[in-house]
Amino acid sequence: MRIALVEQLGGDPVLRTLSAPQPGPGMVLVRMRAAALNFADLLKARGEYQERQDPPFAPGLEGAGEVVSAPVGSGLRPGDRVAVLAAGTMAELVAVPPAACTPLPAGMGFEQAAGFQIAYGTSHLALAGRAALRAGETLAVLGAAGGVGLTAVEIGHAMGARVIGVARGPDRLEVVRKAGADHVIDSADGADLKTGLRELGGVDVVYDAVGDSAGEAAFRALNPGGRFLVIGFAGGRPPVLPLNHALVKNIAIHGFYWGGHAKLDPRALSDSMAALFRMFGDGRLAPVVGQTLPLERIAEAFELLRTRRSVGKIVITL
Repeated sequence: MRIALVEQLGGDPVLRTLSAPQPGPGMVLVRMRAAALNFADLLKARGEYQERQDPPFAPGLEGAGEVVSAPVGSGLRPGDRVAVLAAGTMAELVAVPPAACTPLPAGMGFEQAAGFQIAYGTSHLALAGRAALRAGETLAVLGAAGGVGLTAVEIGHAMGARVIGVARGPDRLEVVRKAGADHVIDSADGADLKTGLRELGGVDVVYDAVGDSAGEAAFRALNPGGRFLVIGFAGGRPPVLPLNHALVKNIAIHGFYWGGHAKLDPRALSDSMAALFRMFGDGRLAPVVGQTLPLERIAEAFELLRTRRSVGKIVITL
């Protein structure tokens, strides 16, 4: 089978051919059809992710495909279409526990499903859980055109919030508008983000997937009682947040790592994913696949993610 492998930290993955995995007792064998890239894949390949993995290893944390074989009692059968949540999805065949497989709703294609779980799961659980976003509140999304940020715009809109999307360039901003943003701010034009957000009435919740100076500026635009979600640091460094402002304005700062909920609160994770699949089935969510590339172009896909030139998720077809 074909598989992408990170063979040395700091290097791009390469395409290799290996023997097909033999699933052990209780494991499901899945023929992968698509897998998504996440920012965490870049960090893992550099040896900088919080859950370090020594090479060689296959990148990918999620994907979608068809069940080849499944153990009795798993509720899965050959031919079932499933989303897969497991490390190493950039391979034509993977062996995973049944719990890593979720049957796909009708109408969701493999490419849509490949990047659905982490991005939508992060945004939904962060906004509905930690931030307790309410209808009528104002949500600012930093990095709104990215794979995760775009889902925050869409979910915030579906929850009834007024959404301000912050992204770079008119083409990206148009995608953010179509995802449900009521207002957009171009981060490339040199404007004062804090002032821009305040002129729009301030913010109740900041969803920060960027960090750096953008996160700091958005934090200062929070209204009293606001909530700041620390999602990621695509800008290169964590924001330096003035805690005296948090004290005086009763601002809550929430660090949010979706993957950690598998141990922290697995029930919240499963309930959130069930709610998201229902929202998709009801037509309230329309996952955007930013760019689709075949497995042999995996290094190019990493470069697109590294330079932040993609809009929405980058999906690898297998």
